[in-house]
Amino acid sequence: MPDMREGDTLTRVRSVEPTLLPIRTGEGAGNSFPRPVRCYAIRHRAHTPHTLGRFIIIGVPFPIPLQSPTNRPTMKMQWTSVWGFVRRNLLTTLTILGVIVGIALGMGLRAVPDEGDSWAQRDVAYINYVGDLFLRTLKALILPLIVSSLIAAVGSLDLSLSKKIGGRAVLYYLATTVLAVILGIVLVVTIKPGSDRESGEVEADGIQSRNVTTVDTLLDLVRNMFPPNLVQACTQQYQTVLKPPASNPTEPDIYRWTITGVYADGMNILGLVVASIVFGVALGATKRENALVLQFFQQLSHIVMKVTGWVIWLSPVGVTFLIAAKILEIEDLGEVFGKLGLYFAVVAGGILFHGFVVLSLLFFLFTRKNPLRFIANMGQALATAFGTSSSSATLPVTMQCLEEKNHVDPRVSRFVLPIGATINMDGTALYEAVAAIFIAQLRGLSLSFGNVLAISITATAASIGAAGIPQAGLVTLVMVLDTVGLPAEDVSLIIAVDWLLDRFRTLVNVLGDSFGAAIVYHYSKAELQDTKNAEAGLTGTTQLPPDTDPEMVFHTDTILATGDERIIDKNSRL
Repeated sequence: MPDMREGDTLTRVRSVEPTLLPIRTGEGAGNSFPRPVRCYAIRHRAHTPHTLGRFIIIGVPFPIPLQSPTNRPTMKMQWTSVWGFVRRNLLTTLTILGVIVGIALGMGLRAVPDEGDSWAQRDVAYINYVGDLFLRTLKALILPLIVSSLIAAVGSLDLSLSKKIGGRAVLYYLATTVLAVILGIVLVVTIKPGSDRESGEVEADGIQSRNVTTVDTLLDLVRNMFPPNLVQACTQQYQTVLKPPASNPTEPDIYRWTITGVYADGMNILGLVVASIVFGVALGATKRENALVLQFFQQLSHIVMKVTGWVIWLSPVGVTFLIAAKILEIEDLGEVFGKLGLYFAVVAGGILFHGFVVLSLLFFLFTRKNPLRFIANMGQALATAFGTSSSSATLPVTMQCLEEKNHVDPRVSRFVLPIGATINMDGTALYEAVAAIFIAQLRGLSLSFGNVLAISITATAASIGAAGIPQAGLVTLVMVLDTVGLPAEDVSLIIAVDWLLDRFRTLVNVLGDSFGAAIVYHYSKAELQDTKNAEAGLTGTTQLPPDTDPEMVFHTDTILATGDERIIDKNSRL
């Protein structure tokens, strides 16, 4: 059969209808096999189609479609592509719809009681029940996910590469946190949301405060990095408590109070992250001897991610009831936003601007990729973050979106994201800086440049120490207020809108974590590929026979017998 020439066109003629024919293909008799093909007529440029002899009938493997004017893409194919897009983004769409339905449901249920009445606490608890179950399920995944993913990710990397990836992640997170604080300070100093009203106009809500100093809070942050009991760190973390001295119960100077400490309920995530990284580094240093241990944590990480994939299908329903119940808890939405509306607008606007403009620009400058597509792929994680108000609870969903939709290497995402969920709190840092200066404006306190600088530094440190749990920023805000000499009770002035602001800052925290992991992956691609190639070469040169016992290979510690040249295997079962 003559070779096809460049520019040949496929035509369809009535005398040669496309059909399926079993023909023999292959160069040799031993390689040939019957195969169904579709027949086409090929017209050469030098020939004229007067007779069938001017055409060459060739076979094209089925099922390549016939390209003819009568077989162009139809509306059916377009609907098929639309349905494919919906299927790929079904969970994200449902979760975003759940947020909208939750807001509408909450606003609608507020109108059910008679005017002047409100929903009873028990009734709100019933509505929140489904959302509470979803939140509990997500929190149950935090511990196995952090431990298994960090150990597996760090253990599979070379020690020098772990240092580079960890250093890049920490540098990025600290830089973006400082940018968030600067943005918040510029907004609150420029707009001055608290200067046009007296502090008496904003009523203080009752809130239980803890006697603490800035120094003690920072020391507790470092203490919790080194938990004395890892099992206890799964449920409790250390807190310094100051009590008035027994000899002088009315001592006004808090720095003269008696220092005591308690273990408060709440997972010590920072301590678990540090311990997991150390264990992973040790495992990576002894990778050949402890290959089975590394494989165990890798498989455990896969199992946890599989369970996560099941749990997040509950997110549309869980998010709906969480938001609806939270709206019902507020007694008077109009009054709250009338008093704190400008403050809310400054904080929410600053947080969203930082997340969707500043971080997006950084992502584009570093990777030269479209940040809008990246954000769209993270829609499921962002909607879950808004609904749960917890970056740690959203961590399983964030990992899945980052790996499956944005194609970030799991070795990077499972190493960087737990660190980001612990120390990267851009939204919290911006919120604390704005809140402290807003309260100072309410109190009529004039702030010097030194005070503003102290607030920025303290807000950055406090955000790092903020646990990834709902409204943890209120606790660390106390140390920021202490920087400018404001009492801890002033936190109650802004608590009325904190439930909603907490959702916005959690959303931006999760987005910042994701951007950071993608940027670190972009700059670590070549090194990761080199490591992968080296491991592939090592596997190829040290491949074991199928019947070899891996326990005898990876746990062999040989010694030389006294007076004998034989090698004795200490782990031998003979």
